[in-house]
Amino acid sequence: MNVSDFDFDLPPEAIAQRPAPRGTSRLMTLDRATGVFAHGNVADLPSFLYPGDLLVVNNTRVVPARLFGTDDEGRRTEFLLVEKTSDPSTWDCLARPGRRAKEGRAFDFGEGLVGTVAGKGDPGHYLLAFSGTPLEEALPRVGTTPLPPYIHREGGVADARDEEDYQTVYAKEPGAIAAPTAGLHLTPEILESLLHQGVSVASVTLHVGIGTFKPVKSERVEDHRMEAEQGVISSGAAAAIRLAKEEGRRVVAVGTTSVRTLEASAREHGGRVEAGPFRTRLFLVPGAEFQVVDALLTNFHLPRSTLLMLVSAFAGRENVLAAYREAVASGYRFFSYGDAMFIA
Repeated sequence: MNVSDFDFDLPPEAIAQRPAPRGTSRLMTLDRATGVFAHGNVADLPSFLYPGDLLVVNNTRVVPARLFGTDDEGRRTEFLLVEKTSDPSTWDCLARPGRRAKEGRAFDFGEGLVGTVAGKGDPGHYLLAFSGTPLEEALPRVGTTPLPPYIHREGGVADARDEEDYQTVYAKEPGAIAAPTAGLHLTPEILESLLHQGVSVASVTLHVGIGTFKPVKSERVEDHRMEAEQGVISSGAAAAIRLAKEEGRRVVAVGTTSVRTLEASAREHGGRVEAGPFRTRLFLVPGAEFQVVDALLTNFHLPRSTLLMLVSAFAGRENVLAAYREAVASGYRFFSYGDAMFIA
């Protein structure tokens, strides 16, 4: 498969720079069996779910993982915390410009927090060892929310509105560097309505990392390698998901990260979702078999992205691209702060 098979025309003005008030975005529905789509609103979501459905959300919490440090020559360098290493004081990071991240060089981040480059990780990654003020204590004061590059802010830094907007209402487990954006549409009122009509909710955790939004630079889909992301499935969530499948009830994933969590676990455990921590590089493309997920709430994704490939694997590439063309023509808002799609 060629990456170009997942391209589509998207005018820049279709990229949402601010979200609609939570719970009011537009919602396109797509029947993956027929390719038929229709227009609605996120507030209509309860009408598309049935008593007995199990809604699975990703409760990861975005951390202020973007930091700016100054070296001994007064030069400012940006770091993005990607993942904690086996040494709790050392993090795998991205750096910009990377040429300044020389081994042994120290950076002052303010509030008594110092980071020293301890070496290199994977290509383009650096190991940053923190000292001074504990990182967990300093980070809320020196770090900022790492918004995607297509969301533009004055000074290039997230503002106070983003601190709330770029977090789901059920965010609990800190560790993500990007939001599970389909969940941004859900409100306490929508969730309460679902519970009243007999829909149950289970939470899993996948800490969204750079693997979710890393650009696909190869020409062939098969040549792309996903970055690893880590998370955990609780025993209660695993049991609820297994019971729903055994009883023939639908498992409805909120977001592509929930899909990857469930399908990665099933692939590791003979089709069953099991509890425990995990790491995954799962890359779902057309031809993949979905063993757990029956329906999906998701946003509209970037052209040529792994997320668009996952949605195309679930609903069919031609169905999805036709729906995307309709979304563009109808003025839907795209990407993290944009509108939503429900696929069943």
